[in-house]
Amino acid sequence: MKKYTTIGGVALAAALMLTACGGGTPSGPASQKAEEAGGDISKLISVNAKETKDLDQGGTVTLAVGSIGPDFNNNSNVGNSADSSALLTPVNTAAISSGGIGGCWKLDYDGKATPNKDFCEDVKSEVKDGKQTITIKVNDKATWNDGTPIDVKTFQNTWNMLKGEDKSIDIVTAGNYAFVDSIKAGANDKEVIVTTTQPVYPLESLFFGLIHPAINTADIFNKGFAGEMHPEWMAGPFKVDKYDATAKTVTMVPNEKWWGQKPVLDKIIWRQMEPSATIAAFKNGEIDATNARTLNRYKQLEGTKDADVRRGQRLFAGGLNINAQRPALTDVAVRKAIFTAVDRKAIRDVRFNGLNWSEESSGSMMLMPFSEYYQDNYPVKDSGADAAKKVLTDAGYTANDKGIMAKDGVPVAFKITNFGDDPTTGATSQTLMAQLKAAGMDVTIDQRGDADFGKVLGTRDFDLTISGYTVGADATDAVKQFYESTTNENGLGDAELDAEIKRLATIADDTERNKAAVEVEKKHMEKYFSMGTVLNGPEIQFVHTGLANYGPSLFKSNSNVPDWTTIGWEKGKKKG
Repeated sequence: MKKYTTIGGVALAAALMLTACGGGTPSGPASQKAEEAGGDISKLISVNAKETKDLDQGGTVTLAVGSIGPDFNNNSNVGNSADSSALLTPVNTAAISSGGIGGCWKLDYDGKATPNKDFCEDVKSEVKDGKQTITIKVNDKATWNDGTPIDVKTFQNTWNMLKGEDKSIDIVTAGNYAFVDSIKAGANDKEVIVTTTQPVYPLESLFFGLIHPAINTADIFNKGFAGEMHPEWMAGPFKVDKYDATAKTVTMVPNEKWWGQKPVLDKIIWRQMEPSATIAAFKNGEIDATNARTLNRYKQLEGTKDADVRRGQRLFAGGLNINAQRPALTDVAVRKAIFTAVDRKAIRDVRFNGLNWSEESSGSMMLMPFSEYYQDNYPVKDSGADAAKKVLTDAGYTANDKGIMAKDGVPVAFKITNFGDDPTTGATSQTLMAQLKAAGMDVTIDQRGDADFGKVLGTRDFDLTISGYTVGADATDAVKQFYESTTNENGLGDAELDAEIKRLATIADDTERNKAAVEVEKKHMEKYFSMGTVLNGPEIQFVHTGLANYGPSLFKSNSNVPDWTTIGWEKGKKKG
């Protein structure tokens, strides 16, 4: 499942590995560019990798997120944010449904999936007569915090909550759970036998995240996590020690019930902070890492004592996130005109100004440019204000006395919602607004706090945002989430594309399946114009010297932490 995230701010800072870099220079960060297909992805990883034996035992790490809650169900639309995923991973590794680890699976830096043996010791698949049987050997020690075994009942409940049959359950997407036919116990309750109505690929599209059997009604799923973390329904190497809604902090400590590798740290503290506040907090030692994805942030953080700069690739695709159900944007001609008016390079130039980061292409919501399956699917080649006005004119719009394109007396008017107070993020929204205004659209800025991000996106309380989603290594889940008519949040699609999407999951060959997914994206974008990728961008982290196993990690992490049991302080550098 892909998680909402902002283009800047702290959504992934505390988001979606090599030794540490230097501290930067007065002229700005070192030059770096996005890797394309076949590139060396090791250049996009920077974590100060250390063996745990070389670290001090104990210590505290304090990190910031843009929002804590208000909903802690990461599988629901309201809780589906990169902030929530980052926050919950240490304490609920069992349930996280995206990023580097969750439920039955864990990913390497390149996105290759292998069983997460803390929960699923073995996963086998057999296809016979067009049907698939998946046999899962669950770790005998795997248990939820309340003592409930993680066994066949957990897998059955996960399927029941996510398969999409009960439309009152506010899931993000059913994904391949819709193709599961049955889940039964094998030799015992720790052997899970899954049968499907058609072959399902990739295997990690199922049970990348598990749901506690007590979360078994629409009411609990949709409303039970509003302001409530429910640590008893979690399982992970850490546990929630204290959630302070007033102070907007969450404290985590090692989970004595955890059966896997014991963590190095003895405390993790998360603080909800606006982006501007994180700069002073990092410089004062109140938090141990923060992002520098914009020039303003980089320059303010540059020169901080005892700080490293760790640079890599951000697994993000975004730009034009259009709410096609808003009255001003229901007409596909208006959405096409928006896409046509946009100068993607100009927006990237503003967004990456001074960061010495360049990327030649960013045109897929599902795959990064370094993927061998990637292609730029942005559906407009002839762009600019005049071309956008022609799109509207051909659809029956004419300029009114104020120069705004209108139809039947109704002008093309809507708002761009901007989150947080970072100047570069604001300038990016302003640049987009200027491009749309030049095309005869009445566009204004709707300014919101960074902490409002999850709520605004989850409740669809916006017209257009420059935001996007985390990106995975395989497009199969994403194509269903973004482009199936009954699943995508705009409700846009058709039976022909839905049939193609359904067929994708049956294709065993990774290359064939991903190439077919990319073609579905191309067709959907060209027909419906609901989401358009304008940029990906770098992941730049300022990190206090001595913090090990933290930083840009590609697919191995959604929160700059490849493994929450190994993050810690080099000897002599321990904090807390």
